[in-house]
Amino acid sequence: MNLLLKYLSSCWFLNDPTQLTPTKSFMWKNVTFYFISGCIVEGLIADPADGTLEVTGRTIMAFTTVALLLLLEKKWHFYSRLYTSIFVCENFIMTLAVGAEMLDLWMTMQHIENREEINIGAATFLVTWYIAIVSYIFRRFFAYPTSVSIIYAVGYFVMTYGIPMLLMDI
Repeated sequence: MNLLLKYLSSCWFLNDPTQLTPTKSFMWKNVTFYFISGCIVEGLIADPADGTLEVTGRTIMAFTTVALLLLLEKKWHFYSRLYTSIFVCENFIMTLAVGAEMLDLWMTMQHIENREEINIGAATFLVTWYIAIVSYIFRRFFAYPTSVSIIYAVGYFVMTYGIPMLLMDI
């Protein structure tokens, strides 16, 4: 639990993720939570079978993108630390997204007039926070300038969310 709290503090930019070493058990629990929570969110948005397939694609793209970046930077020894840092914070954001889905359901049942605007605002906030977190993690691991880490974070987002979503729409 202590390790999880240390990783979660990275979501608020309080902890240096490069200083954390995850155990194998922690890493696999993290990946499992990532997959299951992703399937829940995607299952609420679309067909559960399509959602599971999209989350599988996202997971593969996340591992591949992290591996490619580390190979290009010649820092392969950071693989487990980097993907664990990103996945813990992504799991946190995904948990908030599940909460946003529940809020949307409640607003729909209550016939809240501004439901769509609230949902767009929540989604924009969560995506922006996600990109900021990934940017922070990249900056810590690779000592990139802020602008470069933001570009890489947006690229990571496109690779892990955009490409699987695009492939599902084909």
